[in-house]
Amino acid sequence: MTAYLVYTLVPLAWLLINATKTQAALFSTPGLAFGGPFALFDNIAETFTYDGGIFLRWLGNTLLYVVVGAGGATALATAAGYGLAKYRFRGRKAVFAVLLGAIAIPGTVLAVPTFLMFSNLGLTNTPWAIIIPSLISPFGLYLIWVYATEAVPDELMEAARIDGAGEVRIFLTVTLRLLAPGIVTVALFAVVSTWNNYFLPLIMLSKPDWYPLTVGLNQWSAQANGAGAQPVYHLVITGSLITITPLVVAFLLLQRFWQSGLGAGSVKQ
Repeated sequence: MTAYLVYTLVPLAWLLINATKTQAALFSTPGLAFGGPFALFDNIAETFTYDGGIFLRWLGNTLLYVVVGAGGATALATAAGYGLAKYRFRGRKAVFAVLLGAIAIPGTVLAVPTFLMFSNLGLTNTPWAIIIPSLISPFGLYLIWVYATEAVPDELMEAARIDGAGEVRIFLTVTLRLLAPGIVTVALFAVVSTWNNYFLPLIMLSKPDWYPLTVGLNQWSAQANGAGAQPVYHLVITGSLITITPLVVAFLLLQRFWQSGLGAGSVKQ
């Protein structure tokens, strides 16, 4: 556990410490030691104003992809997982087999075929090239399926039907409350996956105006390594710190839901 904590926390400490340094101080002091003037707030201000404020545009793009893509993926996974868990229909086992196969396929394997398909449709260099693939979350669907099987009693649904509630009303007024921990867990996984998405935007987008933060910061890093270019390593580090902050806050606020959702269905009462 100690080794794991060191492996996890040292990079975060390095990022936080170096975000307080100026460009010159980055190379004049050791990585895990403070040195030079405290420049965190100046670095943050420069990050948001550098190159015409493009970082703010990248942040807005990332939020768009997360809200629409990850939000849509959570909604679709919740509805589909609940339906597969609580309704019996022909072909249900086949759907389960396809779902397991989809979970086993890495997303990078599908990146190039997806690019070719979207290129033929004329959707590359548009937000839809990132949003549409993000809407599909086989693992999220599977997690909701497992969770709904145990968390939503069939007797409760039958009682709601006897009281005259339709299937849509049962789902919206009864089921969603019971599925809240599982939904939060799926949402967290979808948000992290979309927020950290790098390879798909890299091949789908060539216009910087539609870059997410991951690709944009990589462009700044490549610029810093280029011949004759102004080094902006301090902005890359500060931008990385700003990028991970929303994810850390989200995990801290939703941790209890996330933990209970992960443990759902692992044991039977």
